Amino acid sequence: MITTDEVCNVLKMTEEEKYDLLKTVITDYERKENNLIQILHMAQAIFGYLPVEVQYFIAGQMDLSVSKINSVLTFYSFFSTQPKGKYTVSICLGTACYVRGGKDVLNKLKSVLGIDVGFTTEDKVFSLSVMRCIGACGLAPAMTINKKVYKQVNPNKIPMILGMLK
Repeated sequence: MITTDEVCNVLKMTEEEKYDLLKTVITDYERKENNLIQILHMAQAIFGYLPVEVQYFIAGQMDLSVSKINSVLTFYSFFSTQPKGKYTVSICLGTACYVRGGKDVLNKLKSVLGIDVGFTTEDKVFSLSVMRCIGACGLAPAMTINKKVYKQVNPNKIPMILGMLK
């Protein structure tokens, strides 16, 4: 079975080697549909995201429809069909954060980054996402950048926070 350590070496791999590794993963999981989520996790670790070409490859290897693969990808928020940036910025829009200005913070992020939710900046530095609750209601509005929580964020703080990362 392929280990996570082997998957971590993908930065040095060619596209062909990545597809060979994915084929091995699919074989190790016996091409069974009930292992699809694990296969998709490994595929995302290999490629960084799950573009249409990878979806077609998995579908072909597992004798499944591409719509079946895509329905699983779009159901689970962990999976991404778009490349991710170095930093994933996630704004909480749970009730407490929303009421305390989370939507304004999101609008400022969109403006400063020049992207919409679910996209990545052209320089591949930032990806923008929304979460429903991060469990930091007392710190609202809150956001995370690569899992680090930023509390009591307001639109005026966004340029400074993002500037510290570049």
